[in-house]
This record gives sequence, structure tokens and C-alpha cells, in this order.
Amino acid sequence: MLPLKQFEDFISEHQLFEKDDRILLAVSGGKDSVLMFHLFKAIGVKFAVAHCNFNLRADEAQRDENFVKLLCASLNIPFYVTHFDTKKYANENKISTQMAARNLRYQWFEEVRLAGNFDYIALAQHQNDAVETVLINLVRGTGIAGLHGILPKRDRLIRPLLFLNRGEIDFLVDENDLDFVEDSSNLSVNYTRNKLRLRVIPQLKEINPNLEHTFAQNINRFAQLEAFLNIQIQNLSEKILIKKNNAYYILIDEILKLNPQKLLMFELLKPFHFTETVIDEIFAALKGQTGKIFLSNTHQAVINRGDLIISEVVSSAARNQFVHSTDDEITFNDFEFKLSYPDQLNFEAVKHKSYLDRDHLIFPLILRNWQQGDKFIPLGMRGFKKLSDYFIDEKLPLHLKNSIPILVNGNGEIIWIVGMRQDNRYKLTKATKKVAIFELKID
Repeated sequence: MLPLKQFEDFISEHQLFEKDDRILLAVSGGKDSVLMFHLFKAIGVKFAVAHCNFNLRADEAQRDENFVKLLCASLNIPFYVTHFDTKKYANENKISTQMAARNLRYQWFEEVRLAGNFDYIALAQHQNDAVETVLINLVRGTGIAGLHGILPKRDRLIRPLLFLNRGEIDFLVDENDLDFVEDSSNLSVNYTRNKLRLRVIPQLKEINPNLEHTFAQNINRFAQLEAFLNIQIQNLSEKILIKKNNAYYILIDEILKLNPQKLLMFELLKPFHFTETVIDEIFAALKGQTGKIFLSNTHQAVINRGDLIISEVVSSAARNQFVHSTDDEITFNDFEFKLSYPDQLNFEAVKHKSYLDRDHLIFPLILRNWQQGDKFIPLGMRGFKKLSDYFIDEKLPLHLKNSIPILVNGNGEIIWIVGMRQDNRYKLTKATKKVAIFELKID
């Protein structure tokens, strides 16, 4: 007899889906996914089946595919199947075969879900899988999220068998005389998960025969702890993480007040993808010299006087934009410009417009970001000044230094530090015959 009440109670308790939702079941053909298949069929939920053939076990993989296909056909269940060259994908991406299979299947499941208008993807993971995941995370190093391992529901993924352990699944499959196929790779200790399953967990169960139940309780506690921490981080973020000028500012004094410092700082900066190592480097430099820069894959953090300033790293591919004489509308990064040649001049002393002697311009001009060694002659002066020194004099935050557009002439001379100061060589004089206006559009 199938545990339909426990199954439906678990679905309801964790709000996995509604009765009229359409579910895509990931079915390999093994005991776990076959039991899940029959449970869904028994409670009358609309579902279809997705099966992956990873081409890793030759005839056995084809056997699994045929089994799942026939199972679906016998009960008139829609069936989706795909084939992967898993080893090729793993080699091309320099990852393990297990990781390659994981990436491929989750990507394909989501493609099928969207194409078939399914609400959720159901995975047949159970309590023993949760135990193994937590142990793997602990061995490799983890935060709080790793301590709760897999959850019953995350985004569009649901795991409705987490109320059962492996022994209970074996019993139910046998008691209900359910056909299934056995994956021979489950017996190989070449995989980390199998090594834990076959060698480590049996030893732990000698210490605690109710290991799965204990881990289920622990996982629930850690999941609640993570939810509590997320609420605290959200409140803290709203209090000390201040957004302005397309960047985020944190007062260093506020950072030094954090307790526990490293945990809270790591969680605060998690959306910006800074690693724990970089967080350690930030703490080590907080009382040091201003100007220190720290990088993640997407952002940079700069110590600037009394602030830590976090901004997005500008892609180098977006740092050069040619401006031709016939252009009237120009876009550079997030900035928009207008180029015009007025017959009559109505001069405005505003920072967002640069009035240039047209005859001194050599097209195409270039819009780019600041580069090491840049120098110009500030309007009203005679001698050169390094842009880096000019930015310091203007007290420009360091993170903005790399985002200010620089207008450069065809001969390499700087014409205008956009929105700040023009080069003296391109100013209008009594000898000027033609005028060009380069304007930064502002809201």
C-alpha cells in the first residue's frame, strides 16, 4: 500500500504545489523515481516524465530509457527524453563527469518545463540524499546554506520524497511490487557520494541507527536559522548599505561595529560575489591606506577615506566608442550624448556641455574611460595635469574614476573630462570660426 496520506501531508506542509498545477517528473527508472511516479499517479495530479540518457553506461543506459518509456506508455503519461554526450561536455568545460551530468540535466529540465508550461520539476531525492549532501558540503567546506543541504522546495524544483529514507523506499517498492531498473554505477566507490553511501554512512548508523531522522531534524533547524539570518542581513543592509551614484557605500565605522564581523560582512557582500578570502583582505586593509581595491568576478570594492565603496566592474569591451562627424546621437556605456554644430552660439556655463573649436577636432573622436598616464591641460591653465591628480583634487570617489567618460581627439589629446572639465586647447577663442557642442544628456 502506498503512503498517500503522508505524501499529500508532506506536499501540503511544505506548499510544494497546488492540486491543479502541472508537474514534470525527473524519472531515471530507479526505485526512488519509480515510487515517485506511482505516488503522483495515485493522487491524480497532472504530470509528465522527463528522462535523461547520459550515454555513460552503454546498453544499460538504453535499457533505462526503454523502461521509463514503456512505463509512461502503459499509463498514458507524456514522455520526454534527451541524449547527452556527457564526457565531451565534461572535457570541454574541464569539470567532472558527475558535475557535467548535473549541469546538463538541470538545464534541460528547465527547458522542457518552460516549453511544456509545467509549474514545477519534481526530483526523487529522499532523506539519505539529504544526509549525503550535508556530509559532502561539510567535507568540502560550507556556510549555513550547505548545512541544510537540499530543501523540499527551491524556486521551481520540488523534492516530494524527502519524508522517506532509503530503507522505507526499498520496503514500499517491494511491498507494492513495483518494477524498476538498477543503476550499476550506484555500487561504484569512484564517486564521492557513493563512497559516503557505501562506506561512511553505515559506520555513522552504527552510532545512530536513526541517522536519517536526526539529520532531517537538523536540516530543518539549519533552514530556519538561514531564514532568520537572511532577515537580519536584509535589515542590516537597509541600514548601512547606502546606494548613490550607481554604487553602494558602507561607512567603515559601521563595518567595525559588526559582530560577528566576518559572517555579517560575508552575507552583506554576497550579492556582489566577493569570496571569503577577499573579505579577509578587506578587513586587513580597513585601517590602512585609502585607495585599496578588491575585486570579485562582477564588482570592485574600494576603500575611499571613511567608506567602502562597491561598484560594478565595467566590461573592457564597452570602454571605447568612436564618434564620427556625422553622428548626432551617441551612446557610451550608460551615458547618452548629442553632437551639434550651431550656426549661432548661445553659450551656457553648464557642466554637461562642452563648447569646442570645430577646426581643432580630428574625427573620429573617441569616448573611453580613464587610463593610467592620462593627462590634459585644464581649462584656464597652461600646464599639463595628470587625470589621477585632478580626480584627487576634485575629491572624486575612486570607484567613479573608472566610469567617467573621457572625450579624446583623433590625435590622442584629451578634449573633455565629461561633466567635469574641458581641455584648454579646445576652448573657443576670438579666432574660432566653427563651433561644435558635445552635450551629455541629463534627465
